[in-house]
Amino acid sequence: MTWMIVGLVLFLGTHSLRVYANDWRSSRVSAMGEKPFKVVYGLISLAGLALAIWGYGVMRENPTMLWNPPLGLYHAVSLFTLPAFILLVAAYVPGNHLKARVGHPMVMAVKFWAFGHLLANGRVGDVVFFGAFFVWAVVLYIRSRKLDRAAGVSYPPGRMPATVATVLIGAAAWFLFARYGHMAVAGVPALPGS
Repeated sequence: MTWMIVGLVLFLGTHSLRVYANDWRSSRVSAMGEKPFKVVYGLISLAGLALAIWGYGVMRENPTMLWNPPLGLYHAVSLFTLPAFILLVAAYVPGNHLKARVGHPMVMAVKFWAFGHLLANGRVGDVVFFGAFFVWAVVLYIRSRKLDRAAGVSYPPGRMPATVATVLIGAAAWFLFARYGHMAVAGVPALPGS
């Protein structure tokens, strides 16, 4: 579990720099240059993600159970992961209502994804892994919105075609990943019969 925690600290820490240490980040960008900073940032972030995932996999080999979630919670994950996929797509489709409304749809997507997985997984490592992402997303979202308000940031109003495209692409991506990808990535089916 140690490697998983180190990975989480590296990955979530690098993804918190702009919000919690923007002055330090800016000084590093000035000293190193934009491209070299992004390379180092990307490598640290990627190493953190790889360590977190590897550590999570190792933890699953000898799990310590905190609780056994009821079957209904296993199915309830879909209620959280579907909007997570839609919000993730909303981060990239310009001019949609979701981005205009929530401001930081990717962080909101992480929050939905992590919370859904917390409900359905009762191992200590699951609670640490998904709990870290959930707490990070909640705190980062609140902080990001506060900074937006202080800076007078406003998001352009959404357009219906972009919003419809966001929902359709997100729902299709969710279905395809749940049906075909989750088993390959996580080793467990996300949908019955997958």
